[in-house]
Amino acid sequence: MIRVVPFRALRPYSRFAHRVAAPPYDVVTVEEARVIAKNNPLSFLRVEKSEINVEDASSGKFDEFSIARRNLEQLIESGVMFLEPRPCFYIYREVMGNHVQFGVVATVGVKDYEEGRIKKHEMTRSDKEWERTRHVERVGAHTGLVFLFYWKKPHIDELIERLTRDEPEYNFVDESNIGHTVWVIDKREDIDAIMHYFSLIDCLYIADGHHRAAAAARVARRKRTSSIVGEGNGAERFLAILFPHDQVRIMEYNRVVRDLNGLDRRTFLEKVSERFYVFDQPQERISVKPKEFGVYLDGRWIKITAKEYLFDESDPVKRLDVAILHDWLLVPILGIGDPRTDKRIDFVGGVRGLEELERLVNSGSYRVAFALSPPTLEELKMVADAGKVMPPKSTWFEPKPCSGLFVHLID
Repeated sequence: MIRVVPFRALRPYSRFAHRVAAPPYDVVTVEEARVIAKNNPLSFLRVEKSEINVEDASSGKFDEFSIARRNLEQLIESGVMFLEPRPCFYIYREVMGNHVQFGVVATVGVKDYEEGRIKKHEMTRSDKEWERTRHVERVGAHTGLVFLFYWKKPHIDELIERLTRDEPEYNFVDESNIGHTVWVIDKREDIDAIMHYFSLIDCLYIADGHHRAAAAARVARRKRTSSIVGEGNGAERFLAILFPHDQVRIMEYNRVVRDLNGLDRRTFLEKVSERFYVFDQPQERISVKPKEFGVYLDGRWIKITAKEYLFDESDPVKRLDVAILHDWLLVPILGIGDPRTDKRIDFVGGVRGLEELERLVNSGSYRVAFALSPPTLEELKMVADAGKVMPPKSTWFEPKPCSGLFVHLID
């Protein structure tokens, strides 16, 4: 049984929501965040990615977490954000082109995460966990949503459809032309209905936000050593948004590599052909299906297809395209080590398109790019249910919920 609980959100007044709302901290670089926030003193990136407030963030001679807390306090003191007077749920609709998704914003239990009822599919990096842990502890709040999904339940769909007939609290379109609409659910009978229906669900799955969830668990464990324990401790719950699986859009996570590991083009393709069928006909644009990969090299695309012996359909991890590419090409041919730490490889979310892969290679910063087919939610579920993890950077979900519309105070 999953406990989904309403909370008193710290959130912007409706007239400021579009200015406060910002991309999640982990999808933009410091430079990109500075550009986004440059002419917007209310941008929540000043809380979530507070190093943008320092001209030379590379020096490390600043306390980014104290800056984040001060910036959040300023949003409150200046009358931009307020604390909800009573615990509520929120329904958050996002529209990106023809894609529409409705999520329930709530708090979920750290215990459910620790005991495996909130399932993960990705490994986390300790340094990133600790960075988020320090952020949560110093700011005194969960400032980012953990993106969860559940297997579709018709009665929840029907309830959400009814609750979104009323006038929304927030309704705006951001600079990326993504629509964001939020309804406040504050009636006792509606809150009870949401809690009841989610209590019938056995488990939830993390789509995005593994480091935020892991950091929340770290904070809770550290708080348990104090005199405040149990449900009275706000750290025992963390901020999340829950979507039905059929509304979640999963995209590919492509790869770019800085060099060919000392190989020239011909030798590289010869080695690739030992494990993959290589179709070396130049293409201006490429599309790939499962077990196919686009390779952008020397200004043109070619396609490669994995030979049948490379994967085991019965293994939920080894059958994944990201695992095939990693195990049979990136490691043995290009010499890539741990993809979480190897500086020779980078990752590009599918939302940026193939044009971004071409741009990066054409710029000379990278030698080769690989376009993949995205895993399915069913494949993700199989991995999580088996208690396994996908290779790093396997999934990219879009659209992503904004940061800044909901903050969960833990103190």
